[in-house]
Amino acid sequence: MATPSAPSSSLPPPKPQQSSSASSPLSPPPSILIIGSGVFGLTTAYALSRRHDFANTTITVVDRADPSNPDVFPAPDAASVDTSRIIRADYPDAAYAALAAEAQLQWRQQTHPDDLGSEGRYSESGLLVVADGPAPPPGTPVVPGTSVIDKSKLTGMDYARFSWANVLSLASSDPELAARIKECPNTDAIKAALGTGGSSGSWGYINGLSGWANAGASMAWLYKRVRAEGRINFVAGEVTNLEVSGNTVTGARLSDGRVLSADLVMVSAGAWTGRLVDLTGQAIATGQVLGYIDLTPEEEAQLAHMPVILNLSTGLFVIPPKNGVLKVARHAYGYLNPTTLSVPPLTSSVTTPAAAVSLPLTALTDPTLQIPTEGADDLRRALHEMVPLPSLRDRPFSKTRICWYSDTPTADFIVDYHPEYKGLFVATGDSGHAFKFLPVIGEKIADVIAGQCPPEFVGKWNWNYPASDAAIKTVITEDGSRGGVPGLILSTELERTSSALN
Repeated sequence: MATPSAPSSSLPPPKPQQSSSASSPLSPPPSILIIGSGVFGLTTAYALSRRHDFANTTITVVDRADPSNPDVFPAPDAASVDTSRIIRADYPDAAYAALAAEAQLQWRQQTHPDDLGSEGRYSESGLLVVADGPAPPPGTPVVPGTSVIDKSKLTGMDYARFSWANVLSLASSDPELAARIKECPNTDAIKAALGTGGSSGSWGYINGLSGWANAGASMAWLYKRVRAEGRINFVAGEVTNLEVSGNTVTGARLSDGRVLSADLVMVSAGAWTGRLVDLTGQAIATGQVLGYIDLTPEEEAQLAHMPVILNLSTGLFVIPPKNGVLKVARHAYGYLNPTTLSVPPLTSSVTTPAAAVSLPLTALTDPTLQIPTEGADDLRRALHEMVPLPSLRDRPFSKTRICWYSDTPTADFIVDYHPEYKGLFVATGDSGHAFKFLPVIGEKIADVIAGQCPPEFVGKWNWNYPASDAAIKTVITEDGSRGGVPGLILSTELERTSSALN
């Protein structure tokens, strides 16, 4: 727990640690430098700062700060900073479903103003999971507790059905969950569960214990607690490359020439990780479209009781309105932004990095940036289908954004030591679904740093070099949750948008 003078915390207490020689094959290093202050970076810094074994370890976090306030992390264009993120334990893989259910216990704490879920940080609206395609016949059995071994080439219906199986498994020991889940076997049932007059998909289910979080407010909550620990140093700066001596990473160089040295460097820079470490064949930065529409008080009241709806076949989803704003987005294959680097990333002996690396382009670096017409049209289609209020049909978006994922082929995270460089640990590959684990993921990453990867994630979170030339050439997430078209180049789509307007 935090000290009496610090804000209370609803994050789980630190794990009791024996001496490192007894409980871990790895001794805590004298110093750790964490590059990135998103969910992976901040939660890991917090977890390590509360572990007895790391009591003598100096912990530093470096990242781009908010330009308008250099003392606030992360930067406003980070994937973890937004009005909303879906909070769900609805996964086709039992390991992630169980971990998300563990996180939900923390999100649901709302007794005290300092609890994670309080003050509007978490809204339990329910989640309607749907998919397109042939619906299973009524009474089709499911196998609870499914752990999908091969997640490649799943369909949206596969993802939905496996998720339903795992939710049923969780419900078998949770009476409250059991009372708040319901299969929606056809479009009429989906329409009734959605309650907006719209529908989507041919089969699905509703989970009343899922919902959404105010991502920006939740990150501010976390940052406040990390600061209150009094053990973590924050440095505002842009890391350009890792410092290496032989086969040992010794620190990081910043754009202003400063060098930060450490015995262990953890790169958790999200979609920017590929700028520092060659992730060829393992992860790639993809841009996702988000749109926001202003509502009248009357319109917001009409939609006040709708659940989050997520179509796993199209990737399109809508989050219930809050403060007069409705958000629609697409969880897709995403846009690529090939970028030539003046300083190449840290290479490996197995792969040759591409001449250009996909890296984020955001409104922070280009204030005129808008989403491509291709994406805007798809968001508009989602609104017409899922929230068919006549008054919204032609209303323009009040704001749009491109949010950047670090995508892996199977949507598994990468949480591991680099196999070729000493002193380098990588935590990335969020694949657009990491935020919900904010209350618990730091402890899991800290376990891996200590040499104790949770057994259920051994093999899933490992550093995996691509197994074939085809895998090296491209990374496409085929876990069954994505919509859109693979391989779209952002600059090409923006040029098409500009040409259509002129």
